[in-house]
Amino acid sequence: MTAGPAALASFPIAALPDVETLLDALPLPILLLDQAGILRRVNAAGEALFAQSAVHLEGRPLAELIAADSPLQALAQQARGGGAPVSDHNLVIGGPRLAPREVRVDAAPLPGRPGWVLLAIAERALAGALDRQRQQREAVRPLHAMAAMLAHEIKNPLSGIRGAAQLLEGDLPESNRELTRLIREEVDRIRGLVDRMEMFAEPGFTALAALNIHEVLDHVRRVAASGFATDRRILADYDPSLPEVAGHRDLLIQLFLNLVKNAAEATEPGRGSITLSTRYRQGAKLAGGTAGQRAHLPLVVTVADNGAGVPDALKGRIFDPFVSGRNGGKGLGLALAAKIVGDHGGAIEFESEPGRTAFAVLLPIATEATR
Repeated sequence: MTAGPAALASFPIAALPDVETLLDALPLPILLLDQAGILRRVNAAGEALFAQSAVHLEGRPLAELIAADSPLQALAQQARGGGAPVSDHNLVIGGPRLAPREVRVDAAPLPGRPGWVLLAIAERALAGALDRQRQQREAVRPLHAMAAMLAHEIKNPLSGIRGAAQLLEGDLPESNRELTRLIREEVDRIRGLVDRMEMFAEPGFTALAALNIHEVLDHVRRVAASGFATDRRILADYDPSLPEVAGHRDLLIQLFLNLVKNAAEATEPGRGSITLSTRYRQGAKLAGGTAGQRAHLPLVVTVADNGAGVPDALKGRIFDPFVSGRNGGKGLGLALAAKIVGDHGGAIEFESEPGRTAFAVLLPIATEATR
């Protein structure tokens, strides 16, 4: 039954939310610029985009936040001068604290305020991340059966070969023991490869718990700093207000160890810098979570380094198994990272250019059921 005019007229207008509340409820970053290009209003999603609060953003020229030669500036000027809304679906924006990303921007002049412009920014990277997440899961699926086969058909014979070589070693002269040692070393190497492959086996139900993601990351920092990243700087930039994450502690440690190890190998000893950062972002809902439900992924953990960057030829296949840009690399670290993220119902995305590569992991927050 449709409400009539009398019913609508009796609705208390004071009960409607104000404009400020509506802006903050929008999942898209909204920026309001005055005639001089000064940011006068930013909503909650805009704060998340720049990873700064409105207190620090409002009152600053947009050119301090987004590169002055960015096409976004030209789009805002076009809307300001033409007096009509304009949009661009494939803008790349970046700034001092904003990694380059592809976005869609709608710019509209503000009625009654000459020269003022409203910008609505929609990140295309996240939508692409969700599509690639599905592709990553498909990429590791063929490894499930292969991993089970390798574990059964290869690991048991390897143990016998290694044991036989060890027994022979005691009866051989020293001049020939180098051969048996070589056999044992090669068996251990192959067994290690099989163990890594076995981690791709289709898991059972992954029991998730409410975890402090910063405790997980601090453990990863300690392991890395005392091992493979001793000659790299490992920095932390955490948001202490983050809620607990829904995750499996051991798997998350393995995930971020793989990402940090990848970052360490991409940087130079003594000059390499790795930054672990966390923030809260209004993300998308991703289908196919651990419980078959659509998961909200607002927690973002980023592992960034100052290395040379990912070669263009590898960017489309970086999460595929056996794809590596490093001599001697097995190409399993990032494939396993993508699988662990998928087991958590999350998403993983990366951005790379010379001097900066960042892997962003989007994870769900803990619910009452998780706790």
